[in-house]
Amino acid sequence: MYLDPEVSHAVKILIVGHFGVGKTTCIGSISEIEPLQTEEEITEASEGFDDLSGTPNKTTTTVAMDFGRLTLSDQLVLYLFGTPGQERFKEMWEELSRGALGALVLVAPERLNESFPVLDLVERFGLTYAIGVNHFDGTTDYPLDEVREALNLSEETPVVPCDVRDEQSSAQALITLVTHLMSQLG
Repeated sequence: MYLDPEVSHAVKILIVGHFGVGKTTCIGSISEIEPLQTEEEITEASEGFDDLSGTPNKTTTTVAMDFGRLTLSDQLVLYLFGTPGQERFKEMWEELSRGALGALVLVAPERLNESFPVLDLVERFGLTYAIGVNHFDGTTDYPLDEVREALNLSEETPVVPCDVRDEQSSAQALITLVTHLMSQLG
């Protein structure tokens, strides 16, 4: 699928979050093109590096980045870059954050403590962000104000529920981020 020549604005957006939160799934659910994914099998070599305790069924991991595209209007297209979630790949973040207008930070309520290093990186790179609270099957659906408080977020930071497996839900989270970015410009 080629980009319409009428599109006048292209924006780079990062999809970030801790290991196993759903970044690859999010881009896969919403990209209008076949997403580029750098998923590899988790091997014994990751033992001692990757904590799989919160993700018992996870068998693959992103080792570089994910990439997708979403056209929001006749004039605006989002280029989506998913970062690896492991601490050992944080050098990729600096490269991927260059030129990015903002970030959708995905969090899992049961593993909020893993979100703090991610938020530190997003803030270090000066990215405006919104929080997408990814809800997995069989997990507690926490009130968004409790998630905001637990993450110590300002009232201006959008916090929205999402199910990264669902195209509409992922789109709504991105639209929330884009709306927040536009409010920061005006």
